[in-house]
Formats: sequence, C-alpha cells, structure tokens
Amino acid sequence: METVFISELRLLFDAIAGEMTLYVPKKSGEYYSFTEYDPSEETETEFNNIRVSSPAKEFLFPMVELAAAFPETSSEQEIRPFGVFGLKNCDLRSIKILDRVFKEEEFLDPSYVAHRENMFIISADCYDPAETCFCNLFEGQPFAEEGFDLNLSKVKEGFIVEAGSEKGNKFIQEHKQLFGDVPSGAMAECDENRKRAREQLDEINAEYMLDTPIKEIVENSYDSEVFDIEAKDCVECQACTRVCPTCHCFYLYDTKQKDYFGKMKMWDSCMRCDYATVAGGENPRKILGDRSRHRLMHKFVYFLERYGIEMCVGCGRCIEGCAGGSEVRQLLKKLNEELKGKKEAKAAR
Repeated sequence: METVFISELRLLFDAIAGEMTLYVPKKSGEYYSFTEYDPSEETETEFNNIRVSSPAKEFLFPMVELAAAFPETSSEQEIRPFGVFGLKNCDLRSIKILDRVFKEEEFLDPSYVAHRENMFIISADCYDPAETCFCNLFEGQPFAEEGFDLNLSKVKEGFIVEAGSEKGNKFIQEHKQLFGDVPSGAMAECDENRKRAREQLDEINAEYMLDTPIKEIVENSYDSEVFDIEAKDCVECQACTRVCPTCHCFYLYDTKQKDYFGKMKMWDSCMRCDYATVAGGENPRKILGDRSRHRLMHKFVYFLERYGIEMCVGCGRCIEGCAGGSEVRQLLKKLNEELKGKKEAKAAR
C-alpha cells in the first residue's frame, strides 16, 4: 500500500467530492459535527483533533430507515458511494464491531451491507485527545491501524496520506498529480505526534487504569448496589446509547404511504423504561439500576462471549452526552474497588 504526501486538504477533498458525496467535520463551539462538503465554499475544512460528536453508525445504520415494503418494488433505494473524512481509530473499531452484528451470515442486514460497501473511509490521527477520551483503556491507539481506505496524519508541511485498502490505493494511483513524496523527517514527526498523543491519553486516564479484566469486574458485580447508586443521577435521556458508536438496538413499526405499506426500522435504547417490556405488560428491568447494569453486561460480557471483542471503544461520547453527569470510567473503577475489597475480605477469613 502506498504512502504519499499532500500539502492541502482542499486538493484531496475536491478530488473525492468530484466522485462522490463527501462528509467532513465542522466545528461549532467546542465540538465537531459532520456536514456535506461543498467545493464552492471558501472556508477551509479543519483537521479535527478528536472524534466528531456524532457516531459513524449514522452513515451505516440510519436513525430511521425503510426496512421493507409491500409491494416490494417500493422498497428499492439506491445507495450511492459516499466518503467520510475525520473518522478516528475509535470510529474504525466501532465499525468493525457493527460489522460483526449486521454482516453476520445468518442475520445479514442488506441495507447495512449496501451502505458499508459504498462508504469511502478517510480516517485521521488524533493529535490532542479530550479529557473524555479513554480508548487506551481498551487497547486502542490515537491513530488508525486498520479499517480505513485512506488515513491522514498532520505534520508541519501538510499531510501524510496512507492507503489502507485496495480502494484507497486505487484512488492514489488515479490521482497521482495531487500527491508527492513524503518529505524528509515527516515520518519521524508523525511518530512523535502519535507518541505524544498516546502519552496524553495515559495521563488523562491514569486514575482509571484497572488491574482486573473488565469482563471479570462487571460479571462478578451483578448484585452490586453501585448500579443503583450511580443510576440516581440518570435522567433517562438515553443519550449514552444514541451517541454510542456501537449500540445497535432498534425496533420495527409499520407505516402506510400513498402507494405502499412500509416496515420502518428505528434506533432504540436499552435505557428506555419500556424497552424490555414483553407481551402482557411485564418488564424485567423496570428499575433504572437494572438497566444500567444490563448496558454494561451487554458491552463487556454478553457481546464478548458471542463475538470475542468488547463492545466499547473508549470514545468518550457517552460521558459528554450524559445529562446526569454519569462517568463510565468512574463506574468501572468503583466496581473494581468493590470487587477487590470482597476478594481481600474473603482471603482474610
């Protein structure tokens, strides 16, 4: 795979936008959100230092979409190629997790697969992690390692562009005029930037480092009162699951249009009170603390047992989005300390 250099983002974006719809980060206050790139605008697109506030799943698993229709011809939707710039390593890891769910052979989701195949991923290194970022607690890095078509690393003179797939390599080959050789010293600068970002993450999360596997902590804390105590601050806004890049619960409902009946698919949340309600009105998770526990059990126990990976990438969106001020790192820390206390008390008997 090729590694080349480009001096301006606009040169790259104009080329991509000439072939497909392109989405880029736009800063509003302290946060970034995705917006469609317009080559006619003079405003320079920023190289986002951290992940965008909205998750990548919005591009692959829309909040509301038509899942099926009768007659069938009414359900045909053309999904055209599109590119997304500014995705970070946590986003790429979240897409890998969603692939396990929606591309599972027995339960393959055709809409997800179509979006996935038409997506051109241009990832970018993190160079100034936020206080809410904790990917390093889950073996993540502040730079992409796999799962991208192109990855950009910011250096003083411009941007190092690395191809990570045949699709990315083909793009570089077809646009040779845009790129040059990587300047002397640029790779060393990139390595130093990545090292600095990693050290920053380690410093941010020093107090949250755990000495016990998270699966063991959560699984052995099933009856802990910590869940109920932490849930007292929850206002059930469900933001934690909405902005989470790996949460994928949805529900189906019917709608009648002029010339067809549609089966709609819409995001759902396990933190919603009625989420677990079954026929007859019974609800095994009426209590908020139970729903909080279930959320962690799903991410760190159930999903790991089924797919072999944890369902958290440490992006920190849930921390920023929580209206009640909940902090998942703090919750895991409290559960870890409680479990250690139980082990020490048992050993002292």
